Amino acid sequence: MSIFNYMEDDSLGKVIAVDTASVVIKVENIERLRSMQVNRLVALRSSRAGQHLIGMVQKIIRKSIMNEVVEEEDISEPYEVNSDNTVKVTLIGTFFNRYIDKSNVFRRTLETVPEIDADCFPIDGNILTNFMNALSFHSGSEVNALSLGNYTLDEEATAYLDANKFFQRHAVIVGSTGSGKSWTTAKLLEQVASLNHCNAILFDLHGEYHTLREEGIKHFKIAGPSEIDSEKSLKDGILFFPYWLLGYEDMVNMLVDRSDQNAPNQSMLMSRTVNDAKRKYLEEIGETEILNHFTVDSPIPYCLNSVLKTLKELDTQMVPGAKPNTQKQGQFYGKLSRFIARLENKMSDKRLGFMMNPPKYVQEWSWMNQLSKALLSGRDHQINKQGGVKIIDFSEVPSDVLPLVIGRIASLVFSIQQWTEKENRHPIALLCDEAHLYVPENTASTSNVEAAQKSFERIAKEGRKYGVGLVIISQRPSEVNKTILSQCNNFIAMRLSNAEDQNVIKKLLPDNLGGITNILPILDQGEALIVGDASLLPSRIRISEPVNKPDSGTIDFWDEWMKTEKENVIEDAVRAWRLQSMQ
Repeated sequence: MSIFNYMEDDSLGKVIAVDTASVVIKVENIERLRSMQVNRLVALRSSRAGQHLIGMVQKIIRKSIMNEVVEEEDISEPYEVNSDNTVKVTLIGTFFNRYIDKSNVFRRTLETVPEIDADCFPIDGNILTNFMNALSFHSGSEVNALSLGNYTLDEEATAYLDANKFFQRHAVIVGSTGSGKSWTTAKLLEQVASLNHCNAILFDLHGEYHTLREEGIKHFKIAGPSEIDSEKSLKDGILFFPYWLLGYEDMVNMLVDRSDQNAPNQSMLMSRTVNDAKRKYLEEIGETEILNHFTVDSPIPYCLNSVLKTLKELDTQMVPGAKPNTQKQGQFYGKLSRFIARLENKMSDKRLGFMMNPPKYVQEWSWMNQLSKALLSGRDHQINKQGGVKIIDFSEVPSDVLPLVIGRIASLVFSIQQWTEKENRHPIALLCDEAHLYVPENTASTSNVEAAQKSFERIAKEGRKYGVGLVIISQRPSEVNKTILSQCNNFIAMRLSNAEDQNVIKKLLPDNLGGITNILPILDQGEALIVGDASLLPSRIRISEPVNKPDSGTIDFWDEWMKTEKENVIEDAVRAWRLQSMQ
């Protein structure tokens, strides 16, 4: 039985104009015109039996035309008023009384358009509740249950998303500071973490998600200066990212000054010496099979000190001269000095200890397997201790190498998924918090950022085939790489006050839905506009409160200023700064 059991008297008006995806309704009853609201839902009779077209009110117009009338006998009323009352409706889908073997099904398709004089009816009251419940059921409330909150139109109806499509086709979570992005991300993660074999990684740049302690969540932290010499390891949540995981281009970007006239020689010799060091390592451990196939980009441990020693020898090398008992400067004499200085500086920088000076166990052949299992294994793996959702804290990683590190971790995940047999792939989602910092749109970005952009662009374009999903999270969508955003087909947009940010979201939506972005600057805190393949209906949703709220760092200035000044906090902060540790 259809939920749309309208009587003739329920009609708001009749269709007077039809376009490809929009119609104009003529409303005769002024009271009904006043009761209509922008972004409310309406149903229109279809030319096919058993179907209603669903639309969203985009514009309400009441025109009054004043015509002068010549009255000889009565001049007290010199004007006649004609009203032209219309409503513009954007069509968003079709509701079927019966679709295949199911009843009351909504689909985002327009097989027909309304005929002229077709009736338009409001979707409100019990009809709205039943309609929203039908949406919830067919969006996956039983099979693919993913809910972030309730519909604003009907707060009794839970808003469900198709979880498969949400991660398969990539997603974007955007909103100004304080709009509720972190809250939404936490709500999403706690639902993912509840699945038996969940698998996701969140790049946490500021450590604000350390409060998420749900079962199914494992916390990692990129080692800071205070953890470099400690005995903590992966099992303790301390993560190292050694230099030998960097590709050739990454090493060149980090160590070679491209403005140096000797840059080509430096790049070539770095590649040669690293290759030799990797070959030596493979020979020592007896990996003869890999010895015949490895490249400079292969993730194989090697000794960086031996590379540095070889480069110094080449930089100071003297070779036999043309005459007996004479010497002359070698081919690369003095041409590597700046490169060597940059390498030594990186090796001595304690901030980069997690990369340039990792513990000895990180140089072992088996460590790569341990790292990969920690990052890519699901909830049931022993390293993760029942944590399929991995939250990686990057708060102590220097900003200049942050894009490089995050980009390489993402590339590592993609590469392993790519080299896994299709039937054995375990899908994984990458949630990129503050994405504008490491995949920006700015083309004048540094080489480290360019490397990260390439990694994420590839994942955005090809990740679906290999079971890698992306969720881009940012407060400034206008500053995020447009190629990556264009590959995202699901949008959770919270309050955006900046016009440029609003326009980015508007351009990414279908033309007939662009108008709904006008509500972005007036959304309440914790309220979101959800549009995309995972949502049957473009919806305004109030996000539910997560069990564990993220530590977003919002401080109540006025309330704090009214309290007594805290003692010794500045001295403690200075000491922590010097120690490079909060402990």
